[in-house]
Order: sequence, then structure tokens, then C-alpha cells
Amino acid sequence: MRRTWVNVIGNQMVWLCAVAGAGRGWQWPAVLSASVYVASQLLTSSQPRLDLRLMLLALACAWLVDGSATASGGVQYAAAPLGWVPPPWIFALWAAFAMTLTGPMAFLQRHWLLPVALGLLAPLAYLSAARGFQAVHFTAPAWQGVATLALGWCVALSLLCAVARRGTPRKHDAPLIGAAR
Repeated sequence: MRRTWVNVIGNQMVWLCAVAGAGRGWQWPAVLSASVYVASQLLTSSQPRLDLRLMLLALACAWLVDGSATASGGVQYAAAPLGWVPPPWIFALWAAFAMTLTGPMAFLQRHWLLPVALGLLAPLAYLSAARGFQAVHFTAPAWQGVATLALGWCVALSLLCAVARRGTPRKHDAPLIGAAR
């Protein structure tokens, strides 16, 4: 239970460092906080290989989801040195989020609709980053950028949860005593 709270609070601290830093034009708070958080999670994980695989997949999803949102013209990120390529602070957020998928967000693996529902809500974090920290800017009409992010997150989160589900050992997979295989 303690690891769950450390995971949740750590992930939220990475988000805060990332968006607050990005709003000021800084990359280093996101990169530093995500590096410390991800390393701590991998070192204490019961499934570090799965968590590492999820993190690499999440980084690819960041490239596609946030890169598509930027390339479409609907979303602009602060502290984005390479145009439509997502900035490092976005990659840091995705890497940190991946560490929650086998911990506090493991409930998303129970039913295929759960990641879709949470994916639809993901743009709320972007809206918070836009309003509270000026780390994100939605071009008019804002609903197009929000819709692009929501669709991307629905697909990405469903994929991430499917990989997590396949990699997580299940207690009921053990054979019954005396059962023939």
C-alpha cells in the first residue's frame, strides 16, 4: 500500500515539475524529476522488465499522440525546441505515467472500456497545464486539439493496458493440483 501512495504522489510531483518548468521555458525540472521517479519505480518494481517495456512503448505513444496534436496545429507546447516534435517534458510525463500502469492504475487492465474512458479524460490534464501554467496552448477552435489528444490517448492507453495485461502474471493461471496439462 505504501508503494502505491509513493507511486501516485511521485507521478503527480513529476507532472507539477514538468508543467511548471515548461511554463517558464525550462526542460530540466521535468527531466530531472522524471529520471528520479522512474529510476525509483524500476528499482522497487516486482516487474521491472514489464515496466521498462511499458515506458518505451509510452515514449513511442508520446511521439505519435503529442506529435500528431502539434502537427495538426491544434496544440502548441511551451519549451518546444523542435517544432512539431513533442518537447522533452512531454516525454518525461509519458515515461512517468507508464510507471503507474502496473501499480495504482492496474485497475485499467480489468476491462477494455476503462482505458478508453480515461483516455477521453486525459485532455483535462492538458487543459490544466494550459490554464494554470501556460505550458500548453490550444489554437482556436480548441475542441479540435482536445479531440485529437482524446482520440490519441484512447488508442495509446488501450495499447499500453493490453501490453501490461499480457505481461502481468495472473494468480488464476497456476494449474490446479492434480490437473493434467
